[in-house]
Amino acid sequence: MRRRSGIVAVALLLCACAAPPPTPSAPGFSFALTGDAPYSPQEETRFVEMLYQLNDEALAFVVHVGDFKSGSSRCSDEVFAQRREWFAWSRHPFIYLAGDNDWTDCWRPSNGAYDPLERLSRLREMFFQGTHSLGIHALPLARQSDVAPAHPYPEHVRWQRGRVLFAGFNLPGGDNNLGRMPQEHAQRDAAARDWLKQAFALARRENLSAVVVLFQANPFTQSLQPRRGFTEFLELLAHETAAFGGQVLLVHGDTHHFRVDRPLNHPGTREPLQNFTRVEVFGSPSVNWVRVRAVDDGERVRFEVSPGR
Repeated sequence: MRRRSGIVAVALLLCACAAPPPTPSAPGFSFALTGDAPYSPQEETRFVEMLYQLNDEALAFVVHVGDFKSGSSRCSDEVFAQRREWFAWSRHPFIYLAGDNDWTDCWRPSNGAYDPLERLSRLREMFFQGTHSLGIHALPLARQSDVAPAHPYPEHVRWQRGRVLFAGFNLPGGDNNLGRMPQEHAQRDAAARDWLKQAFALARRENLSAVVVLFQANPFTQSLQPRRGFTEFLELLAHETAAFGGQVLLVHGDTHHFRVDRPLNHPGTREPLQNFTRVEVFGSPSVNWVRVRAVDDGERVRFEVSPGR
């Protein structure tokens, strides 16, 4: 695995160093979303091919919303290092968010029977250090652990592009670790809700036109009710969205079904919030990406969503 990783890294470096990333022309910019991949050796090959494609696209940045391995494979340092190496050779800024396959489910015997908190600590060491994203042309990130030291969550990040604010969270799939580690869940979920409040407060203070919220879990059931472990976060998101004058985009993975819809209801009327859109990325066995273009007409920002290929 390490030999393959080194070959891939050299190939990506040759591709990536040719020129700086193109600057998207006004009145907007595009970014790429992916996640829940790669899960197998065959998908690893397709994932690297996708990275080649992304390096040739005119993108502001790339976000992987988590689950960079399958739920039945080992959570080893070797796998972590390989994924980080691939992400780091992205020509564009690359932001990774943690998923359940990457830490909360690592207790499983098939995953190596690791301590999930030790694996999360290792992810923080390898992926969530410093003031910038991964990628050759990195972008500056604000981390919650730096902005609010009372919440030691460097994986909660924030950045801005134009009049759009982006906020990333460690909200993994399943039940957000509520069942196995309720105390851990309670502390991290409280920090996530505080980070969400700060994001909307900043957007209002800076008169921004859109907020993008990103994490790994699908927080909705099939009947579009909050899943266990996400009720309080979704309630807060609904209140903040209803009080916000611009557009809100939620991006997640987890259930491997590309979709664009409006599943969040107004806390008062219970009607769908018209300034809210949910995008779920593709997932294994489909190794693909989603293109989002943020179009700013001077009065408002709107999002155009399409499959990457």
